[in-house]
Amino acid sequence: MNRFLRFARDNGLSLAFGTGFLVTVLCQAVAGRAQYDAEMRALGAEPVGFARYLASADFAVAVTENWQSEYLQFFLYLFGTVWLLQRGSPESKEMHKAGTESDEEQRVGRHATPESPRWAGAGGLRQTLYSRSLGIWMCAVFLGSWYVQSVSGAAAHSEERLRELESPLRWSEYLASPDFWSRTLQNWQSELLAIGSMAIFSVYLRQRGSPESKPVGASHGATGVEG
Repeated sequence: MNRFLRFARDNGLSLAFGTGFLVTVLCQAVAGRAQYDAEMRALGAEPVGFARYLASADFAVAVTENWQSEYLQFFLYLFGTVWLLQRGSPESKEMHKAGTESDEEQRVGRHATPESPRWAGAGGLRQTLYSRSLGIWMCAVFLGSWYVQSVSGAAAHSEERLRELESPLRWSEYLASPDFWSRTLQNWQSELLAIGSMAIFSVYLRQRGSPESKPVGASHGATGVEG
């Protein structure tokens, strides 16, 4: 097997979803621009170029309002599954493992192996940060994309108000507006539904060969096992 094929095999999951992400963002931009131009023509305004639409508040808010909800899902799931359990779900730890687990189980400090990441064997702040680095990163991306959504959403909402001959809103005013919270909460509720559905459906339903599912023949009560 040559180097390229080996790389593609070893990184197939990230390559497939990364490519799908780029394709869907491009398609979203094309469709979004067409919709935006239709709205502009209906108002008697000139349509915008593709590059200008990509830099617009309309496109930014459409993208980031989904990003922030997805990373909120990851953040809540990572931290929630430390302590919260669901009997029979592969999305849950085994019922006796609630909590951060022992240093030996997590292979940190003096229990680290030669193959362990360097900070796993370190002590103090470095180990504390690395032990929670995935959740911290997901939280940071969530907060960052939520902030960008709020700024771009305020700009897009103000553009709409100006077209209707109304005064624009300041960013702080937009944060308290129904438009901002409607955009935000409609995404949050869908992510929470998705997490809860996956946790409970995977108790009783199976997907052969998937690590997100239990083995087909596993009992409904088997918890924390993967197919």
